[in-house]
Amino acid sequence: MQTITRLDPLRSALEPLRRDGPIALVPTMGALHEGHLTLVREAKARAAHVVASIFVNPRQFGANEDLDAYPRQLARDQALLETEGVSLLWAPEAAAMYPLGYATNISVSGVSDGLCGAARPGHFDGVATVVCKLFNQVQPDLALFGEKDWQQLAVIRAMARDLDLTRPHVDAILGVPTVREADGLAMSSRNAYLSSEQRAQAASLPQAMKAAIWAMNRGEPVGDALRELEEILLAGGFDKIDYAEVRDPALLTLVEDPVHQAARLFVAARIGGTRLIDNMAISPL
Repeated sequence: MQTITRLDPLRSALEPLRRDGPIALVPTMGALHEGHLTLVREAKARAAHVVASIFVNPRQFGANEDLDAYPRQLARDQALLETEGVSLLWAPEAAAMYPLGYATNISVSGVSDGLCGAARPGHFDGVATVVCKLFNQVQPDLALFGEKDWQQLAVIRAMARDLDLTRPHVDAILGVPTVREADGLAMSSRNAYLSSEQRAQAASLPQAMKAAIWAMNRGEPVGDALRELEEILLAGGFDKIDYAEVRDPALLTLVEDPVHQAARLFVAARIGGTRLIDNMAISPL
């Protein structure tokens, strides 16, 4: 596996790979876990070569967020990716991505509103900007993202569609189902921030979500089910609920009747200094 940190060598290294067949891109911020490796394995099944990127993107962190504390484990991550058969790791420094005088920002309205977009102003501008740059740098045939970050996936799809980064009617941006721990907690690099006590308490998040979905599927009003979900989380050790909402999976508009139309439950909650997010499908009757 090649590890490349500058753009010109990246372009040169990609040429022989591209001649060999389709390239799949797996963008990450490092601190890899089984969820990321699942994306890599799915990418390997769909393309001749996998290019992974590791870049802790400063533009998607707010002023009071965890940019400095975000785990950086490049040597460990390199070893994991090499074991999985990744052909190339693109690991630029911030100066390579945002050189002196950089002045361009991409904003995707609609799907970036609400949920994490409301709780983290500017976050999805940073996501859209860096992913657009990665697409232009690597020019992959397809790219894979985890469904745990469902709103992020919707933003990236809208950005790619609007800026003609993918061919029409070709599903080149693939969502891969959330990978979960044995107790149901969605895998996330931020889980490493949790103390052992907090980690045990965090399991109440998927449990409360499943209970709310069960209640809604049996006719309980959405508002009542969500209030019960929040009560369970607060009683289980969470300190604050950023949001608990039911939304359309494609448009991310609010849904009042999830029993008779496609919908997903989205939750973001804080335990200690760690913010956890999750989402689950609500199957209509």
